[in-house]
Parts: sequence; C-alpha cells; structure tokens
Amino acid sequence: MKSGEVVSLKALRERKHRKILCYPRCEQEELERRLKELERLGVHALEFTGEKSVFDVPVLGKGCVGIVVVAYTSSGRAALKIRRVDADRKGMFHEGEMLKRANAVDVGPKLLEISENFLLMELIEGNHFPEWLKSLGEGEGQSRVRLVLKDVLEQCHRLDEAGLDHGELSNAPKHILVDADDRPYLMDFETASINRRVSNVTSVCQYLLLGSQIAEKVKEKLGKVDEKQLIQKLRSYKRERTRENFEELAKIVVTEKA
Repeated sequence: MKSGEVVSLKALRERKHRKILCYPRCEQEELERRLKELERLGVHALEFTGEKSVFDVPVLGKGCVGIVVVAYTSSGRAALKIRRVDADRKGMFHEGEMLKRANAVDVGPKLLEISENFLLMELIEGNHFPEWLKSLGEGEGQSRVRLVLKDVLEQCHRLDEAGLDHGELSNAPKHILVDADDRPYLMDFETASINRRVSNVTSVCQYLLLGSQIAEKVKEKLGKVDEKQLIQKLRSYKRERTRENFEELAKIVVTEKA
C-alpha cells in the first residue's frame, strides 16, 4: 500500500479532507461532533491513500454505508470505517457486533474500537481476491490458490458453525482480501446476521468455483474441478452441516491436481 497524505484531526477542519468525515454533506456541527468522537477513540490523524477517490481525495474504500481510510492511533495504523451521513442505518454498532462475533472464531480483521459513526479495526494490507489471482504468473500458483481457497473455506465453515451469516459471499470481489503472506481475510460484515440461515460455505463456493467470471479464472489456476461432484457435496453439506460433510466438500477443491 502506497503511503498517502497524513492530516491531523486539528488540520482536518481547514482542509478538503473534512468532507470525507461527513460524506456526502459536510455540516460544521456534525463535523465537530465527529472529530470529538475520533478523539475519544484515540485517533489523532488520518491518512488518505488508496485506489478509490471521494471528492478527489484517495481512500481505501467507499460503499453505501461507509468510507474507509487509514487512521493513526497510539498503537499504530489502523483501518477506520466512517459512517456516511446518508447511510440507511443509525450507527455502526451492528457491524461492530457482527465483526466481534467473527473475530471470536478467528475470522475478519480484528475489531479495535467502535462508536456511533466509526469502526476502528486492524489494517489489512493486501489485494482483493480477483487482483491477487491476476497477479499470479502464467503456469504458477496452483498450490498458492489451493491453500488460499482452503483457508477461505475453513473460515466460512467456522462462521457457519458460529451461526453467523456474512450475507455477501455469493458475489465477493471486495469481500476477500489476500495479504502478502497469502493469508485471506473475509471483510465487510455490515449486512451479516445471526438471524438467518447460514450459507457461507455454499455462497463462497458459488462465487469462487461455480457460474461466475472469477470461477473460470480460479479453475484456470486450480486445474479441473468436478462441478457435478462439487454440487452434490454442497447439497449434502447444506442438508447436514457436519464436519465430515465439510471435509468431503473441501477435498474436491483443495486436492492438488496433477
């Protein structure tokens, strides 16, 4: 990740970057309230870097609920998700609680702090899965892809066991981040729920291996996958979410091809 412009909270009041804190409408009263909120969280500066752009300011991410930037705290750099003022939810507490539950089974970036308008979490430096896959050279990467998929499936199974449904893994180009050590992270728990039937393993298999554009790219690296057998094992797992059924399913994906 390239370093960006670092702006102190005090300096934010006078810079165009203040609009990021209150996107898309920046009112002075709300800005001051949010600056005090950040101080209570132990944030003393923000860094503006990333592939996305908001008001010509680079950021790590932008979605319907929030904007993600780098924050500086006494403990170092972290990821800060800022609630948009026009978001369809009153606060960040639900997402924080869902991430906390995911962390309990070793899934997702570590939750550091939470408040009404901000989610402070571990900063994961890496590439989204499609970009990571594309970065692998021709004729290489089968073992690396296999290990990443194995880890992703294991994390999804742990979420299934915990009764936490991510909700967006059937189309997840922005929800799987792979770091420099090929460690995958499931991101963005804003629509996660403990009140609906879990489908993390089945959803991520649909995205990574069946019927999507990225699935074709995965199979180019992974080698031939028996889709008929995979679908059969997915149905068995869906009927009975046992460890045995999960391992039978995972075996199809992670067994090294000749």
